[in-house]
Amino acid sequence: MCSAWPFSTGSGSADSSHGPCRRLGEGALPRVLPVLGHGVQEAAKRLNSVVPVKFTISSRTDAGVHALSNAAHLDVQRRSGQPPFSPEVLAEALNAHLRHPAIRVLQAFRVPIDFHARHAATSRTYLYRLATGCHRPDQLSVFERNRCWALRAGCLDVEAMQEAAQHLLGTHDFSAFQSSGSPATSSVRTLRRASVSPDLGSPFVLPQENRLQFWNLEFESQSFLYRQVRRMTAVLVAVGLGALMPAQVKVILESRDPLGRHQTRVAPAHGLFLKSVQYGSLGGNPACVQQESQGPGGKEAPTRLDKKSPAAPKSRQPGVRGLLPLGP
Repeated sequence: MCSAWPFSTGSGSADSSHGPCRRLGEGALPRVLPVLGHGVQEAAKRLNSVVPVKFTISSRTDAGVHALSNAAHLDVQRRSGQPPFSPEVLAEALNAHLRHPAIRVLQAFRVPIDFHARHAATSRTYLYRLATGCHRPDQLSVFERNRCWALRAGCLDVEAMQEAAQHLLGTHDFSAFQSSGSPATSSVRTLRRASVSPDLGSPFVLPQENRLQFWNLEFESQSFLYRQVRRMTAVLVAVGLGALMPAQVKVILESRDPLGRHQTRVAPAHGLFLKSVQYGSLGGNPACVQQESQGPGGKEAPTRLDKKSPAAPKSRQPGVRGLLPLGP
């Protein structure tokens, strides 16, 4: 399932041989992962699953990081003889029992029985928000506090930042942008997109605050190293402020040294948002894909679900897994 949360937010499995079982995808809410996990699992307990319900989230975030969308899978195994919940009923049931006001299930989708929310993800996109012209903390709108990195500088050299970002694209060893404590066995990653663009404007900024400018940095990759996005952001901001030249970003990258002078700075967590998680084998966005069980053979065939297409027929076959969208 997919999820969203305005501030920062396990593993799930079930033995499908004992009865109808569904795996669901699920999204989270930032601050701490337990907030989402506890909330969803407490709600899932009301579904009377034969085995304890656990979930695996696709992307974990640091404390203070936000998320606009996330995904996770969840297994619910019903008693023998009971049909699986339909995606619609399951979403409604979980929402009815969710006690955290910032979490809700948007939709439920079936996925193959071996679907894994973290390992199956083909793309993750992070958004980092900047605000310039903020000379004092109280100059930032109260609605934007802890939602962006407020910079004292009145402007950034955006063209230089865009040029510097090009050096990060492609497959590289990103050791220079990795914080210690990373569990990754390899520091090689492929950065598919790195962009710097103006934010069209926050609806929360009052007329007397219109001197502020907002900027969006977006990064897309299948996966990222620990704090990689925040370190890349800090280096690009240094370029925008004139502390670094664009060509120096390539030198930093090739140094593979995470303790260098410029790459040790980490952008604040509160400006970072997990924007989306995609699954290529499911046709892209899990919010428009459903996997249906076909016949007694148990073979899975994908069925598209979106606003323009009718809902797929509800399967009554045991051993079905699904993907759920969650939101605030």
